Amino acid sequence: MSLLPAHKHATPVFKKDQPDDNFKFQPLPKPTGSYPYHLSLEKIRSSVSDKKLVFQMVGDTGSIRSPDFQQLVAGQMKKQYDEEIAQPDKPAFLFHLGDVVYNFGEAEKYSRQFFEPYDDYPGLIFAIPGNHDSDVNPDNPVPYKSLDAFTRVFCSTESLPVPFSGKTDRKSMIQPNVYWTLETPLANIIGLHGNVTKYGSIKEEQQKWFFEELKNAQKQRPEKAIIVCIHHAPYSADINHGSSQPMIELFDRAYKETGIHPDIVFSGHVHTYQRFSKKYDDGKFVPFVVAGAGGYDELHAVAALSDDRFTAESPLFDNVKLENYCDNKHGFLKITLEKTSSGVELRGEYYTIPHENITETYFPAALADKFNVTIN
Repeated sequence: MSLLPAHKHATPVFKKDQPDDNFKFQPLPKPTGSYPYHLSLEKIRSSVSDKKLVFQMVGDTGSIRSPDFQQLVAGQMKKQYDEEIAQPDKPAFLFHLGDVVYNFGEAEKYSRQFFEPYDDYPGLIFAIPGNHDSDVNPDNPVPYKSLDAFTRVFCSTESLPVPFSGKTDRKSMIQPNVYWTLETPLANIIGLHGNVTKYGSIKEEQQKWFFEELKNAQKQRPEKAIIVCIHHAPYSADINHGSSQPMIELFDRAYKETGIHPDIVFSGHVHTYQRFSKKYDDGKFVPFVVAGAGGYDELHAVAALSDDRFTAESPLFDNVKLENYCDNKHGFLKITLEKTSSGVELRGEYYTIPHENITETYFPAALADKFNVTIN
């Protein structure tokens, strides 16, 4: 784990002189479920504890050149599941933070980049789309629309075999929309869709839904945590993307209009692990966690202070601090929610896989960071 060296940024950064690519925005597919796009975990899992819930989280698992890292990450998550003896300690599901496949969301990419690596994963897999999942390859000989394959895999009206899954037995998931809320006994997990653009674009209809979801989730606090997932990371200090101004402004606007902030925000997009804390004007600290090192070959380093392609000078970064990061190893998150006498305790652990020897042998994943959030 990197230790925030003095020559690296300890706050988010913006990448300078970035072109406007909003022209790439793709129309959203028709929802497969009814408004307000809720899915209860208890609907598809026979036994769900209302005292403790464990799940894993990862983003950007797709791989173009080599499947090694994504296979190792998937293998470590399965190993973690198998090693837990007590059922409440086993991860109930994996929540994917987007970019399941690269570079375009083509059906023919899913077998090698998703179904094969996760063939042996024992749990449910939920997902929000990433920008690459949403993109359309203009050179594909069979025309298709944005998120056609993603919705076939994750947003089916019923759980069915997927024609392009290869030899795997994993069936489709029944999420009601590409933006949606997973209802669990201990948390409402609100998943947003940032579309194709580099820094994300969320139109008025989804924004209105998001604000209403925050209000609905607020009524269930402190018995349930409010977790928000968005592929495009609002805050980042990396050298590839940097922070997303549209996503920062979305969360700031949501707080201004509803008076509600999530308990924690998870993102991918950036191929690294970063944990930021943002202090709101009510004194509440909210973690913004980036976990996009799930398998894509190239990792994104944290920017050096001397790199003039980036700036940390922005009022949007006030009261935001980089608490910890790992930019040289792939990894995944394990999240534990546990009921307390006054609400819910959320514990996060980030595990990395060894990079020194890429073999079929699964060396133990290393605990690289941990954090706690109390909801009361």
